[in-house]
Amino acid sequence: MKNTVKKLTLVALFLSTITLSAQTKVIAHRGYWDTPTNAQNSIQALQMAAKIKVYGSEFDVSITNDGILVVNHDSDIQGIDIETNSFSTIKNLKLKNGEKLPTLEEYLIEGKKYPNLKMIFELKPHKSKENEDRAVLASLKLVKKLGVENQVEYISFSKNICEQFKKHNPNSHVSYLKGDLTPEEAKQMNFTGIDYHFSLFTKNPTWIKDAQNLGLIVNAWTVNNENDMQNLLDKKIDYITTDKPEMLQKLIK
Repeated sequence: MKNTVKKLTLVALFLSTITLSAQTKVIAHRGYWDTPTNAQNSIQALQMAAKIKVYGSEFDVSITNDGILVVNHDSDIQGIDIETNSFSTIKNLKLKNGEKLPTLEEYLIEGKKYPNLKMIFELKPHKSKENEDRAVLASLKLVKKLGVENQVEYISFSKNICEQFKKHNPNSHVSYLKGDLTPEEAKQMNFTGIDYHFSLFTKNPTWIKDAQNLGLIVNAWTVNNENDMQNLLDKKIDYITTDKPEMLQKLIK
């Protein structure tokens, strides 16, 4: 009798582990910035994402003309183009919450303090392949130097950037954002996943399951409506990226 109970308990634990691993994961879009006196892509937004225990915090990266990687969504900050200017030109510019524009190194060092938090690293398309390629190499070098390779997952709207990440680090987690590849095409390009606007999964209702059957990770962005969240949860999507991470967490519980 005791052995039977023990076996049943082990089976229950195994099944619960499978359920947990299959649960949709929450990614805070540009960090959890939608809080008082906060700003998108700020260190504070990263800290808030860690505080509410989401799976990942997404952020955006560009490279300056002298090779410094910085965290900012737009290609410019306060009207100054990042890619064609030196870091010294923009380093003292402030975010909306008063923080100084963070370098990627500063951001990753802060993220390393929260080992259970994935850092969803979006490398922005650049004006030339040369700049994209050097941004990829600089990113991989910095991530390795800081010892956060297992914490970082890469995403990009640029096919070239995604290809370069896989070329130089075949084991890296790389998902494509633009939405112009079928799951089969993304698999053929050796990407880890597809990370598309949620509307594409409405237009192509088999893509989530098709991608998962191919071994791809599937994410949808940027999902801020409860009904849209629930629809994707019902389809058992792997990740959802949202500006409303606590809303999504309540639906998952």
